Amino acid sequence: MEKARPQWGNPLQFVFACISYAVGLGNVWRFPYLCQMYGGGSFLVPYIIMLIVEGMPLLYLELAVGQRMRQGSIGAWRTISPYLSGVGVASVVVSFFLSMYYNVINAWGFWYLFHSFQDPLPWSVCPLNSNHTGYDEECEKASSTQYFWYRKTLNISPSIQENGGVQWEPALCLTLAWLMVYLCILRGTESTGKVVYFTASMPYCVLIIYLVRGLTLHGATNGLMYMFTPKMEQLANPKAWINAATQIFFSLGLGFGSLIAFASYNEPSNNCQKHAIIVSIINSSTSIFASIVTFSIYGFKATFNYENCLNKVILLLTNSFDLEDGFLTVSNLEEVKNYLASTYPNKYSEVFPHIRNCSLESELDTAVQGTGLAFIVYTEAIKNMEVSQLWSVLYFFMLLMLGIGSMLGNTAAILTPLTDSKIISSYLPKEAISGLVCLINCAVGMVFTMEAGNYWFDIFNDYAATLSLLLIVLVETIAVCYVYGLKRFESDLRAMTGRTLSWYWKVMWAFVSPLLIVGLFIFYLSDYILTGTLQYQAWDATQGQLVTKDYPPHALAVIGLLVASSTMCIPLVALGTFIRNRLKRGGSAPVA
Repeated sequence: MEKARPQWGNPLQFVFACISYAVGLGNVWRFPYLCQMYGGGSFLVPYIIMLIVEGMPLLYLELAVGQRMRQGSIGAWRTISPYLSGVGVASVVVSFFLSMYYNVINAWGFWYLFHSFQDPLPWSVCPLNSNHTGYDEECEKASSTQYFWYRKTLNISPSIQENGGVQWEPALCLTLAWLMVYLCILRGTESTGKVVYFTASMPYCVLIIYLVRGLTLHGATNGLMYMFTPKMEQLANPKAWINAATQIFFSLGLGFGSLIAFASYNEPSNNCQKHAIIVSIINSSTSIFASIVTFSIYGFKATFNYENCLNKVILLLTNSFDLEDGFLTVSNLEEVKNYLASTYPNKYSEVFPHIRNCSLESELDTAVQGTGLAFIVYTEAIKNMEVSQLWSVLYFFMLLMLGIGSMLGNTAAILTPLTDSKIISSYLPKEAISGLVCLINCAVGMVFTMEAGNYWFDIFNDYAATLSLLLIVLVETIAVCYVYGLKRFESDLRAMTGRTLSWYWKVMWAFVSPLLIVGLFIFYLSDYILTGTLQYQAWDATQGQLVTKDYPPHALAVIGLLVASSTMCIPLVALGTFIRNRLKRGGSAPVA
């Protein structure tokens, strides 16, 4: 008798696992950036449309395939057609790449969390220079938060060509992050099913606390008005639609095989259609909710910097022209500046180069995403809050919960096909397979803790998954609709769940979603080609800012390898299967 497949304790565990996986760091640090870049409230129009025509249908497709085939990504696609095993292999390869670098973010989260208990926060002030005669030069040119990120956390090298050594502190944090993941996945669905209740719900508790705090901050309304004021002209911008489609696609975690793995542990009669709708709506609602929190804090930071800038100008003019203290205020600043310029033109022209141009709009326009938003912009705002240690601990604890929740899905995508394999599982117990996967990922991930590690992190983040995932999901939809057959799949779903498939799902799967993915694939491919020489942002310590540099040949080779290693799995495995079948047929042919 074949060993019974493990199952979720109840359907709620499955929903929480999907939410914990789908709701990740992208909801907190990429969606607000896209809102800022593409018209504030008007960005919600393409975002919701893409959710309906792309997000929900593709999420339901992956859940239905996993539940029907009751196997991980490799086994599920092999069942549909032996020639499609490569789709599952490609998913595992992409998930492996993602796991290698994604847990580094959790390592940084641990690093910041441990430092959040200090008073004052270590990123709130610049350290003294070696002579103790002033502040560190690099920190003065940048800012205390940038200095703590680039110098203290990353100890970043000037370029990708200068690798430097492994930093022992981030390396220890990375080991801790992998140990956490291992403990969560140790016993498969048995342990993961319990952990996801916490990793899925805890970030919402922190976001609600942050929302209450954010709305009471001075200047929060400036940020919220900026977010919700729609710039309707952006609806005519094709990049707004492309980014909306991309955000939906990657935010739900399509193509990695994690959703197929999770659904394979469901009861066959489970209503995965309802769960697909619930998960996709919760995921998108979280993005909007997190944006409200982010923009209220963004408004506070921008207002704080703007008023700080004005106060410096007031102090400069008061001292330069011996004005009475309190005479110059924010309300009469422009009027007095004009008066001084006309009355004392020579003296004013000397002072003028030192007068900063203060603008609240330009402060709000500064668009930041990814690690820059999480570890620089947020920490900049937190250090100016009252009881900053408390808010810092809460924020980085939330980031860790989001990161670890997503990691559970990433590792499930790798482990499920491995534990499904009778060859591997006959030699190694589940705990040993999980341990080996975590150990290999942790060892390779040490590359990202070197001085040039952040540059390699950006390469993996930008190139390891984009084109590969689009190709994987395109092949998935074609495989279900045209290889396995949409009618056959529809009858399977009816037999499993007792529900008929509506025309909406069939139209989306067969026509709309594949065409949309082809469009995205062409856009990204042409964008890479038209970009010319690929470039990256390097930290220049002498200027205290980022500078643009060209990738060296060895980095370009790694980028090419990353893209090719996953995408080529699909045609190569299909070719291998074809050759093997031909050889079998040739070997079994009757002798004349």
